[in-house]
Amino acid sequence: MRIDKLLSQLKYGSRKKIAELISQNRIKVNGKTINKKDMDVNPNIDEIYVDNEKVFYQKYVYLAFNKPKGFLSANKDDLHPVLFSFIKEPYNRFDLKVCGRLDLDSEGLMILTNDGSFIHMITHPKTHLPKKYEVKLNREVCMNEVNQLLQGVFIKDGKNETYLAKALKLKCNKDTCYITIDEGKFHQVKRMFAFVNYDVIKLKRVQIGPLLLGDLKPGEHKVIGRELFYDGNYVDGV
Repeated sequence: MRIDKLLSQLKYGSRKKIAELISQNRIKVNGKTINKKDMDVNPNIDEIYVDNEKVFYQKYVYLAFNKPKGFLSANKDDLHPVLFSFIKEPYNRFDLKVCGRLDLDSEGLMILTNDGSFIHMITHPKTHLPKKYEVKLNREVCMNEVNQLLQGVFIKDGKNETYLAKALKLKCNKDTCYITIDEGKFHQVKRMFAFVNYDVIKLKRVQIGPLLLGDLKPGEHKVIGRELFYDGNYVDGV
């Protein structure tokens, strides 16, 4: 790959800017200052430095992230703060996308990656990847009411089309429930509880497939491996 293309993709500047950096002797490859913007490099092997700082490179990045309440699942927005404001060097240099969004007033586990095939695998309805949520309700739970969710209830999605939404697992104590679903329709969990006459006060995603939120604090992220999702031996986190 050309050095100017690589560094431009990693957001060190436009190709014109990279050419300027090279002309100013500010870029080194394997310890040698370079003078050609079209120099071919292998970022997996070559050591590349910009202003004496080593360039971090991975083809694919996978991050588990704990989204705080009040942040949009977006790269930028004119009205609300966005979750990507928490992503710093070196991962902010990659074009990360969200695997499964959370609402502005929801919080919890998300996956950020630049691997398009992985995003497709995680989010495609045919995958049926289970996701678990901690739900705080407006009143103490009556199990006779919420058990309807295990049988399935008919609700409407964002397009106002009716579909059957079903809880795979449901565990409740007082005014808090843990619910597992394998879809992610528009406001699905909130609409499911609304069907049985409960208002959701707080919604937090605590598990995606085998990945647990654990002790990851709001706004924090950690590196994960794609191979985790090919094990198939999921552990119930709660």
